Amino acid sequence: MRRLYGTIRLNSLVTRTLLLTLFAVILAQGVATAIWYNQSKQKELQGIQSASESMAGMFASTTNFFQSLPTKYRHIVLNQIRDMGGTRFFVSFNREELIVEPVRETRLKEVSIEAVDRVLNTKLPNAKQILVDFTWPENLRLLKNDIYLADLPRSWAHHTLTLEPLNPPVLVVQIQIAEDEWIYIAALLPAPYVSLDDTILTNEQTVFLVFSTALLLILTFLMMKRQVRPLKRLASAANEMSMDIDQPQLKEEGATELVLATRAFNRMQQRIRRYISDREHLFSAISHDLKTPITRLRLRAELLDDDRKRDKFNRDLDDLEMMVKGALQCVRETDLHENNAFVDLNDLFQVIAEPFNSLSYSSKNAERPLVSIECTNIDPIICKPLAIKRVFTNLIENGVKYGGSAEVSVKDNGDWIVVFIRDTGPGIPEDKMDAVFEPYFRLADDSEGHGLGLGICRSILHAHGGDLLMSNIPTGGLLVEVYIPTDLDV
Repeated sequence: MRRLYGTIRLNSLVTRTLLLTLFAVILAQGVATAIWYNQSKQKELQGIQSASESMAGMFASTTNFFQSLPTKYRHIVLNQIRDMGGTRFFVSFNREELIVEPVRETRLKEVSIEAVDRVLNTKLPNAKQILVDFTWPENLRLLKNDIYLADLPRSWAHHTLTLEPLNPPVLVVQIQIAEDEWIYIAALLPAPYVSLDDTILTNEQTVFLVFSTALLLILTFLMMKRQVRPLKRLASAANEMSMDIDQPQLKEEGATELVLATRAFNRMQQRIRRYISDREHLFSAISHDLKTPITRLRLRAELLDDDRKRDKFNRDLDDLEMMVKGALQCVRETDLHENNAFVDLNDLFQVIAEPFNSLSYSSKNAERPLVSIECTNIDPIICKPLAIKRVFTNLIENGVKYGGSAEVSVKDNGDWIVVFIRDTGPGIPEDKMDAVFEPYFRLADDSEGHGLGLGICRSILHAHGGDLLMSNIPTGGLLVEVYIPTDLDV
């Protein structure tokens, strides 16, 4: 689940790239659509204006033609036209203005009506009134206000005024040429202006944009996953190397930059491994070389006749031997030569606390145990088992030894396992809080220990990607906080 979350979380490289790609696609499509819409709309407006003017010219010619006919011949000519299948538009003479239920206002509709009205007013100056509008075929009234298109024979107007299955709006022109005499003309606009459609994107265009954007995002996701995979391996290898230097070399693959970074990492790992190996050999040699002269000097000191000088000589040798052992211990303790494994903290603390809470050890304080543990519902963590045990053994032992007792509690906040160790001792002076981590620095006056424990504990935790913090409790005592990351890989 954590790996899946790492793939989709917002701060991941893949997610950020997808969001940036999506933003770029939307921005590019928006700009391109705006430019295309502006240019195509200008051409469309010019086209519908030209087509409307041409149709208005035919309407004017038709009106002049019928006006030139004797009144009794007008209906004869109209009937002959209808019997022959009609013309490109429907024409009738009405005694009243017919009701027109207009379609919604669009820019195309306004331009078309303005063009038709302008041409008709220019070519028919004697017309008393000119009305121009658009209506839907199902609302189209013909001959009278109570007669609809569906009521007429199909041969009269259906083939002229309908275009199934589209059924676009019908242009209706009513020209009053005399009292109670109107010339009624209904027609469809020529293609491609039939529908007066003013939408920016059609359903087909929207589907295409969504499909192309989704395809681009999928391809980007697959490409980024392929490019990020070596980067994740590099990060995982760097994390593993902090705990175990003996890691196999990474495969050099991916983009050129990733190949160069992987190659540099492999070289760095080799140099660090060589350095650690040389350091181990050096300290082993020092240990071997120093033990022999120290032993030889002790034998020679025993030959001294002056007891006072012999004692001083032996104390100096003891100090020298303690420094050598301390340095070797520091090297050994911070080199984590073991594999990661699951560790149950509750079991670990119980094992560490058992000797302190035994009757022989806690007889001074029989009322309560020296080490109390509160650790429930905490999943096992991944760490170096012996190294982590060494850390908590040292910290709990310090709490019991210098603070009288130790209270251990654990908290899991998702990213970190935080272990709190409290004691009731005098604490540590604020100006010495950093110095206690330095080698050979001790606050206690006793002769036990070398002043290396806290430094070793913090080094082990740093190698795990964690940390060790200490602070004084206002009511008295010392609070030690141990942070261990929860996202270590086995």
